[in-house]
Amino acid sequence: MKHELQNIISGKSQVRHGNAIQAIARYLRRSKSSSSEAKESKQIKTEEAKNIRQFCDQNNFWNTEIDITTFVSSGAEQKVYLHNEFQVFKLNDSIYYLAWEDYFNNLLLNNYFFPDTAYQLVGFYESEEVLYAVVEQPFIKSDQNTVLENVKSFLDENGFENTRNNDYFNLDLGIILEDLHDENVLTFQNNLYFIDTVFYITEQFYK
Repeated sequence: MKHELQNIISGKSQVRHGNAIQAIARYLRRSKSSSSEAKESKQIKTEEAKNIRQFCDQNNFWNTEIDITTFVSSGAEQKVYLHNEFQVFKLNDSIYYLAWEDYFNNLLLNNYFFPDTAYQLVGFYESEEVLYAVVEQPFIKSDQNTVLENVKSFLDENGFENTRNNDYFNLDLGIILEDLHDENVLTFQNNLYFIDTVFYITEQFYK
């Protein structure tokens, strides 16, 4: 599985709705200056944002479909808008990540592990000089409160050990999965739907 995931992250293998995500991640890797490793994360993200804007200009990848009257909710990391009765738009400024590329890796990992709630990157949006990725995701309705013990059991069966509170780590893969509280994992007809994931790749992932 690790080798398969490495190929998805590098763009060598496909995953559901992965084409656009892999394309922008590949563009960032090619555009990254040789001195990026010595820069602070803020500088790296500023450089990445500049390259993302260039990508959007070159590929007509700006999203102008956001209707602010359809606003649903917002959190620390994103704003949610209703697209239609089956889909939502989520605007994310990658605040949880040191680099935009890490955020794109999160999307790819989510789409691999949780294809029922796969993100489709449909463009970028800019407001008040803040750059947002625009992803489309199925609109999941819950019919009961999520029992966090069920989340823990499900993830344990799939190799993710609970480390603290709602955070998990897969030792074999070297992948961290955080913030799985009952608003980020919904329950419908006794099935769990992971609608907001925060994946991090550790150095162990590449070994």
